Amino acid sequence: MKIILPNAKELNTYLEAQPAPVLSQQSQAILDLMQELSPEELSHCYKLNLDRCQLEADRWQRISQGDAKAYPAWLLYDGLMFRYMKRQGLTQTERNYLAKTAFIATGFYGLISVFDPISPHRLDFQVPVRIEGQSLKQYWRQQFYQVVADDELVLDLVSSEFKAVFSPQQQKRMIKLTFMEEKSGQLKVHSTISKKGRGRFLSLMAEQQVQSLEALKVLQTDGFSYREDLSSSHELVFVRPT
Repeated sequence: MKIILPNAKELNTYLEAQPAPVLSQQSQAILDLMQELSPEELSHCYKLNLDRCQLEADRWQRISQGDAKAYPAWLLYDGLMFRYMKRQGLTQTERNYLAKTAFIATGFYGLISVFDPISPHRLDFQVPVRIEGQSLKQYWRQQFYQVVADDELVLDLVSSEFKAVFSPQQQKRMIKLTFMEEKSGQLKVHSTISKKGRGRFLSLMAEQQVQSLEALKVLQTDGFSYREDLSSSHELVFVRPT
């Protein structure tokens, strides 16, 4: 089983640094391109103002020069989903589970383990750069596939931006987890609830060593429980009444 997680724009660098990883050839090709872009060009790519893009330009230069610090990916990423995970006080059994099953989709490093060290940077799959004539989604597609190729069960905790890196055929193998709230008979999905639910469920899966869909369906946390009537073969829906 593999669980695919998104990365996050929010970063927490108030952590103990680790040695920066040796870049793969694919990551190095991206770095060679990004470090050559001016702040003005980065502003166009990122759709950010020049002040913000100067920070990003400096980050790419530090990575290129070997001066960048590195941190475990799931601790560096500090979006809402990650903050709702249990990231401290893990048992060795929980760590082993996450190391084998939980992978983060990134535009610079590819599909990586949650524990892999990475350096601060900004590069999502919507940035319009082309590497070897390909978009970032096309560029990483084969590597993403190789990570999950031998797994019968692939859980999708990502948005369409990240899922699109997988080919349509690969996407058919993936099962989405959806979190909804029910109020006065009305079902609603919104980003905050979904991100919190994904974080909580991933930690609960690690605690209980979940390896099957049947084991996943009986999980309950923060009031969410599985709804068979709303689910399908490609989507498991969990609902919390309010």
